[in-house]
Amino acid sequence: MHIEAPEVEKQLSPDQPVDDLDDAGGAILGPEERASIRILVIDDEQSILDSCESVLTADGYQCEVERKADDALHRIKSQPYDIVLIDQSMPHVHGLDILADIRQRSPSTLAIMMTGHATTEASIRAMKAGAWEYVPKPFTATQLLIVIGRAAYTLLRQRTLSDSSKREGVLVDGRVRILGVSKAMRRAIETAMKVAKTDASVFITGDSGTGKELIAQYIHSESRRSRKAFVAVNCAALPGELLESEMFGHRRGAFTGAVRDKPGLLEVADQGTFFLDELGEMPMPLQAKLLRVLQDGLIRRVGSEKDDAAVDVRFVSATNREPEAAIHDGALRQDLYFRLRVVPIHLPPLRERAEDIPVLIKHFIDHFWRRHQLPGAVPPRFSPEAFETLVRYPWPGNVRELQNVIEHLVVLSDANEMIGRERLSILEEGNISVPRSSGSDNGSVSGMIDFHAPFHDAKDALIGRFEREYLAQVISRTQGNMSEAARQAGIDRTTLYRLMDKHELSKDAFVQ
Repeated sequence: MHIEAPEVEKQLSPDQPVDDLDDAGGAILGPEERASIRILVIDDEQSILDSCESVLTADGYQCEVERKADDALHRIKSQPYDIVLIDQSMPHVHGLDILADIRQRSPSTLAIMMTGHATTEASIRAMKAGAWEYVPKPFTATQLLIVIGRAAYTLLRQRTLSDSSKREGVLVDGRVRILGVSKAMRRAIETAMKVAKTDASVFITGDSGTGKELIAQYIHSESRRSRKAFVAVNCAALPGELLESEMFGHRRGAFTGAVRDKPGLLEVADQGTFFLDELGEMPMPLQAKLLRVLQDGLIRRVGSEKDDAAVDVRFVSATNREPEAAIHDGALRQDLYFRLRVVPIHLPPLRERAEDIPVLIKHFIDHFWRRHQLPGAVPPRFSPEAFETLVRYPWPGNVRELQNVIEHLVVLSDANEMIGRERLSILEEGNISVPRSSGSDNGSVSGMIDFHAPFHDAKDALIGRFEREYLAQVISRTQGNMSEAARQAGIDRTTLYRLMDKHELSKDAFVQ
């Protein structure tokens, strides 16, 4: 088994995002994101370890290798890894045993199985045992970078979603607990609590950042399926063809790059919960295929002429659009909507439940103080004026925006500090809506210019404000898809990343 050098197939460099590869699965990773990913490769063949380490390090990842299973598990116990590649057949130990140990020690780690004897049955066993992907040997450098790019993108996306969910809830004994004292949130929680004990499909609506996935996780954690998989798919994050392959799996030869049979996430979620986020963004043909799964539980992989598997899955769906409007616009099948909307739950925006803001503020301060500052020190607190300002602020970004603001203030505060109202200028700085000129301005930008500043200073400030707000709008519109954002803006990704660094913008702040 060998891994071809990167130069053989396509020149790759640490500055080239993985999404330059045609089949990279939508993995939009910049150099900093790849550099944040720690990878461990476990294989008894030194040549494979050397090749993997060379290819992954050259592309900007942190990569370590280990030949012995015991030493590898010791590494994992002593330090966290984001992705682990495991050889299925190693001396004196089976890869699934290593996988089980990793899943117990580090549940958040994505495990990828490697094997020279790939079969459909073995891949399903690996996926059900907790493997994220199953890769047959031999594979090329490009194939390696594609699967790692997809895994890294999935991991970073899961972290974003998990962080946004935990902003409104806490985990107790592995179960989700939701923070909220308002009548609207209590009503949503009570509904979720009742429906969790059943297998009824749930449809969650609400603005971005209100905690829809948190409710889905809560329903799963309180259900009889809690010991099985909770699989979340963002329908807006992947192109239609890739979304279909990810959900339903594919047969070997179904498309370019399909070198083996691959079970889909619906099969992985068997006996568990499948969360469909942003359902209205799913292509209509795929909605029809999903409807059949709801009707008879049968899965037909891409490229297959027969039913490949039967699954028992509980569906929870969500959208930040009005479902009726999506149906009217032809973006959502009415029959699919009513099959998924057995029990509807609506999450109101934060501005409509101001009673929850004090509870969330306290939780965020405690959480981020423990995370960023010295343990045991007294966390900062808000002055009455600052606290009132936070409660009265409309929070257009909902709980996600509140979390970002509190984290910013906590990071820059000292122990036991009183945070005054003057520190809340971040609320104005974080407002990414573009000001509209009044009728008297006749479309001029005079309201955005400091005429008391020197000419060049005023000009630079205006251009900077334009760049920041333009980037915020296009990244928000494309849901953090940097390739699409660069295309819509008419610039290359290198320029886009440079401008984001210049204005200290993170795409995660605009991913809904």
